[in-house]
Amino acid sequence: MAQYYEGVGRRKESTARVRVASGTGTFTVNTKGAEEYFPRVGDMEDILLTLQAAEEDRSRLDITAIVNGGGVTGQADSVKMGLARALLLMKPDVRPALRKAGLLTRDARVKERKKPGLKRARKAPTYTKR
Repeated sequence: MAQYYEGVGRRKESTARVRVASGTGTFTVNTKGAEEYFPRVGDMEDILLTLQAAEEDRSRLDITAIVNGGGVTGQADSVKMGLARALLLMKPDVRPALRKAGLLTRDARVKERKKPGLKRARKAPTYTKR
């Protein structure tokens, strides 16, 4: 990779560093193929929505992502956001399209902390009268 653009995406506990460079259309996530890393139905379509919003051809770009932490959903969404940020650096004129698709806004929903005296964040122990 000669000249590349890097974007960092985060979602829940996941962080993704995504690099985009002009190339032959390879898409790797943690040294695996993207389709192999995200086999669940809809995950790859969701990630590639970013390229459609930016009107970018996948076959002309090499995309490499390094993902840490979280589960499948968080990792897929963090790659999507990282890709959007990398494309924004590559082509600043696509900002309105990416913004309209909601790809540049960080989803701030994270797991709520457990409270003392409760079983989980909000689940209370069963009430017993005696």
